[in-house]
Amino acid sequence: MEVVFDNPYGKDFDWLEGRYTEIAKVAFSYLNIKENYEVDVSLVDDETIHQVNRDYRNVDRVTDVISFAFNDDKDPKDQINSLDVQKMLGEILICLPQAKRQAAEIGNSLERELSFLFTHGLLHLLGYDHMTPEDEAIMFPLQEKILSLVGDKK
Repeated sequence: MEVVFDNPYGKDFDWLEGRYTEIAKVAFSYLNIKENYEVDVSLVDDETIHQVNRDYRNVDRVTDVISFAFNDDKDPKDQINSLDVQKMLGEILICLPQAKRQAAEIGNSLERELSFLFTHGLLHLLGYDHMTPEDEAIMFPLQEKILSLVGDKK
């Protein structure tokens, strides 16, 4: 299991690599998924995430997190447990400036917000969504459960 972390913001955020690895391990264990995967996660700025959101989602604004599942045409939950799965699960982009703004707005610590955004993005890579109330009723409690298992730091 590997989390590949791209951090252009310097050593103040290097700790996230360990935190994200811990969250991924806990999520995969809780969901009973074999740990045969790689997830790329990058901290990005407002301009980068705005451009990606516009170009790939046709949404012309800054957002907090975007995930790109590499097995999007298949059910990743089934693929991960098969022997012929590609090791790369997907990529998560987290907008650090937006995470800082959101944490301040809702009263979360930055650690909690960045942990939440990674967990949210990881669940998207695993095939979870929140497009319908039924999907939301599954995904949102699941992300909170995973965060509680790793020691959620509000």
